Amino acid sequence: MDVMINALTTLLVTLDPPGLAPIFLGLTVGMSREQRRQVAFRGTLIAFCILAVFALFGSGVLGILGISIGAFRIAGGMLLFWIAFEMVFEKRQERKEKTSEAAITKDHIHNIAVFPLALPLIAGPGAISATILLAGSMPSAFDRFQLILIIAFCTLVLFATLIIAERIDRFLGVTGRAILTRLLGVILAALAAQFVVDGIRSAFAI
Repeated sequence: MDVMINALTTLLVTLDPPGLAPIFLGLTVGMSREQRRQVAFRGTLIAFCILAVFALFGSGVLGILGISIGAFRIAGGMLLFWIAFEMVFEKRQERKEKTSEAAITKDHIHNIAVFPLALPLIAGPGAISATILLAGSMPSAFDRFQLILIIAFCTLVLFATLIIAERIDRFLGVTGRAILTRLLGVILAALAAQFVVDGIRSAFAI
């Protein structure tokens, strides 16, 4: 049960639904409510498929490359810690906004669901790393199935957040978003530190 709660918390914090809401509004400016719904559905579905594939086969790919789960936990934990650092000091939001601005000028509006919404804003390096790390601590087929269900739940929460993004953005305001992002960043930093500790124990058989 603790592993599942940890997986749910890690993925929800990494996906950061409240932080994506204003970015989604910027990406879909000028669209109707139905068009926004289509972009949100397609983007979250593609992101779910990407994360599910990494949950099922990520550890196998690491094995082929000769990378131990312990080493990946250390590297993934450090990456997640960097994301947490960016969240606490508001660097991640700035980077996401720059990514969305670049995409609007380069891609057709109908492709926004794929890039940058699904990749890299939802299923980015942090979410992919977290998924592989969590899959590494869930060796059985039933555990992996539960992880897929958790990923599905998290992407469903994200989809619902994007649907009501306008209301959430108005409710939170600039101050509310800043407080929530920093709070989530601190939680993610603690989870990242735990990944590193577990990785060191695994790598050195402590």
